[in-house]
Amino acid sequence: MIVGIDLGTTNSAIAVWRDGRAQLIPNSLGARLTPSAVSLDEDGTVLVGMAARERQVTHPQRTATAFKRLMGTERRTTLGPGHVYSPEELSALVLRRLKSDAEAHLGEPVAEAVITVPAYFNDRQRRATRRAGELAGLKVERLLNEPTAAALAYGLHERDQACQFLVFDLGGGTFDVSIVELFEGIIEVRASAGDNRLGGEDFNELLVEEFLNAQRAALQGLEAGEREVLRARVREQAERARRAMSSEPGGTLRVTWRDRTLEHVVTAERFEKLSEPLLARLREPVLRALRDGAVRLDRLREVVLVGGATRMPVVRRAVTRMFGRFPGAGPNPDEAVALGAAVQAGLKGRDAALKEVVMTDVCPYTLGVDTAERRADGSVRTGLFTPIIERNTVVPASRFKTFATMRPGQRVVRFTVYQGEAPAVADNIELGSVEVPVPAEETGLVTVQVRFTYDINGLLEVDVQVPKTGETRQLLILGQQSDISPAQLEERRRVLAALKIPPREMEANRAALARGTRCYEQFLGDRRAQIGELLRQFERVLDGQDPRRIEAARTQFMRSLDALEGESYL
Repeated sequence: MIVGIDLGTTNSAIAVWRDGRAQLIPNSLGARLTPSAVSLDEDGTVLVGMAARERQVTHPQRTATAFKRLMGTERRTTLGPGHVYSPEELSALVLRRLKSDAEAHLGEPVAEAVITVPAYFNDRQRRATRRAGELAGLKVERLLNEPTAAALAYGLHERDQACQFLVFDLGGGTFDVSIVELFEGIIEVRASAGDNRLGGEDFNELLVEEFLNAQRAALQGLEAGEREVLRARVREQAERARRAMSSEPGGTLRVTWRDRTLEHVVTAERFEKLSEPLLARLREPVLRALRDGAVRLDRLREVVLVGGATRMPVVRRAVTRMFGRFPGAGPNPDEAVALGAAVQAGLKGRDAALKEVVMTDVCPYTLGVDTAERRADGSVRTGLFTPIIERNTVVPASRFKTFATMRPGQRVVRFTVYQGEAPAVADNIELGSVEVPVPAEETGLVTVQVRFTYDINGLLEVDVQVPKTGETRQLLILGQQSDISPAQLEERRRVLAALKIPPREMEANRAALARGTRCYEQFLGDRRAQIGELLRQFERVLDGQDPRRIEAARTQFMRSLDALEGESYL
């Protein structure tokens, strides 16, 4: 069985192509979105999903979220003494939870997956995502760009009329924009641009800072550990306030601290003012994609919104002003990418219900080599980046350039391959290097030809040839393949498999207890006492180990918390 997975910064989702349509798979709580959160309990149990997200407020030092932003880096996260994880290991735990949910729902093993990534993810980030899938026990059939997945979810591949769309994808942690053209059963991505450090989490941080600044006098003299706990509580309230402003004229951040309730009201107008710098950052990737794709604004058939952060009225108004029109309506923006991944999984499985569709994509970053130049005064300037395949070139693509040795008598030429847009290679990402011998001419310079061939699976083939001697060298950079050995992969998988993870059927109880604990810390007075009693009642039922009584008690417990918080849990 092959599934489609949206591995998100804030939430993740899994879907399958079945009975002629893409279907989202619910998790053990019955929800279609699973928080991308991992927490380590005091007894060493690893919690994933909603139970982990609830512990972000009460146990921030033992909980990790938004680790998708760290993919492709060496940053590691500590979840308690002696428990340190890489971003791909944390992502693997989320993927493993999704895999388990899918197997329970479908009644069969899930071995393969199409996993989506931001279109603007670089080579390191894509490799890390593939490693996460492999660590979770999945064969990653393809890494699919999120805007391309969204295009499939919107059924763009089923439209007969040739037209151009812009996919505006603002998720929890990343922003992508892609120009998509449809013609004769072909989906062609004309251009992609984005910002891997811009998303809903950044809008939350605006509200966090607003609250902390407003309450500065009441929060003097905090120690480092206290600041971390407080910030986690405020961040949870900021998320609630931001969601409230999707339908209300304002939102309230209410935090209990040292037996006091601190409260701050943010109006929609104030939030829009705070958001202006982030909204301004949305504009440049849009303009870059339009320029690179040579597409005029008035030629766009529709603007498609994807990603949970596009629910914010401030974002929708910004998009409307930017394009001079209202964005199109379609599938739930939180779910579109996972549904599109399922369509791609169906295409991979050659499902008879799907008509054949050809998809082309673009190279998201420029690919080139490290070069040097001799100045007029005879000095040499090194570390220059010379592009060979420009960003947003439709792939597969093949391009070549001719270079020359720097001095007579030179015996070897070394080309180092880079990915990026900066003029200096030091600011780009190194992918590999290749050397070729050249004849040691006493006078004159020797020419060398370099050809780059790049395909839709991220494989870059570098061919270097010396025309005078016919000497050739080749370098393969397998962007879509894992860069660790099978033995290393198996060892890391074994370590993750040895972690103590509660049975799937216990996840709902763990999440309920975590939520109850968070609410108890959040409220004061009569409501705190009421929550404490509700917690004790639920724990007594859990001690009885009667599944039917536990389910009924949990349902009632959650409804009581919904009433106290004024917001549904799911």
